[in-house]
Amino acid sequence: MGNASETYLFVSRISKENDFLMGTLYTIFGVLSVLGNGILLFVAYRKKSSLKPAEYFVVNLAISDLMMTISLFPIAVASAYTHRWLYNKITCIVYAFCGVLFGLCSLTNLTVLSSVCWLKVCCPNYGNKFSSCHACLLVAGVWCYAAVFAVGPLLGWGEYGPEPYGTACCIDWHVPSQNSLAMSYIICLFFFCYIVPCTVIFLSYVFILLTVRGSRQAVQQHMSPQNKITNAHALIIKLSVAVCIGFLTAWSPYAIVSMWAAFGNPSKVPPMAFALAAIFAKSSTLYNPIVYLVFKPNFRKSLCRDLALCRRSLCGCLCQHNSTQKGPCRQPHDKEECNSTQFSNGLLENHGTCRHCPCPEITTARENCLDCDPQRAAARLQGSQHSEVTVSQLSNEQQSDFL
Repeated sequence: MGNASETYLFVSRISKENDFLMGTLYTIFGVLSVLGNGILLFVAYRKKSSLKPAEYFVVNLAISDLMMTISLFPIAVASAYTHRWLYNKITCIVYAFCGVLFGLCSLTNLTVLSSVCWLKVCCPNYGNKFSSCHACLLVAGVWCYAAVFAVGPLLGWGEYGPEPYGTACCIDWHVPSQNSLAMSYIICLFFFCYIVPCTVIFLSYVFILLTVRGSRQAVQQHMSPQNKITNAHALIIKLSVAVCIGFLTAWSPYAIVSMWAAFGNPSKVPPMAFALAAIFAKSSTLYNPIVYLVFKPNFRKSLCRDLALCRRSLCGCLCQHNSTQKGPCRQPHDKEECNSTQFSNGLLENHGTCRHCPCPEITTARENCLDCDPQRAAARLQGSQHSEVTVSQLSNEQQSDFL
């Protein structure tokens, strides 16, 4: 590729207004994706001991989506706002590699997840044996499968280059019309990374739907627990279907436009069509956290519990800071206060409270109050001596102060 052609392709081919819109959408999607996937990973980490094997793929999907957001969105936002590609060709290749790797990882991950759901529902004898070890091996296989097609263009099988709209990079869709090896890569990519995954996902959930519909009557007739579809499995299936539909809906426009450019005349593809398809595809990083954090009860309850814990910890830190600023109630201010009488009305929350001090003293009497007689008592502190008497033993003046 010559310098003139390279310069032309690395300058935006859409209007500045559309580039500004693209940059704004990338910014919004990026912030929401980082927050959503970050929260999802935090919740999964907090409940890691109770994660089901199928939920390993949910976590892996969140990782790949988060890595795609972190590696692509900042570069895309900067280039969109400046109306041109700001970086060199090496950065373009790295950008394209990350986009292909993480995008294919997410799609392959959803394909494996649908197969696992099919195994658990349609073949329960085998599905019940699916363990965390199996899930980890499949997750590793997902990354290896995606890496094969991401590394291909780096080794000469296909080529990475600028997107037709000029402010991002991906697979060079102009090369297949000139190079048979690049055309073979595009055909394999389209077949093994789009047609096959979509077919597997579609067939898996069709068989699941037929099995659920056919077993509904058997479940009502007290079918054995081993063959029943539990509510947890049913929920995972519904959420998986929602994520898969969202993901495929997001990536299908980009696949169609890409095939149009690869097998047709690339110059006839409107740059804005590529730009809209690309940003629509990258919005897929939002669907997984939205679906699982909003609609999955155990994730949602865990998140609420963690948020409540953080709020209590924050309030505790603030209260401790305020108490430190006020200072401990240790030294009397004058002789009169030193000889004052400290009363407790027998209630747990007021035990050990000095009416001359702005803050409560921390004593061990709170724990002892649980086992004491319900008769109202007063704890009297005079100087350094402490004694506890009943209210009836106090003088009239002291009783009036106590009450």
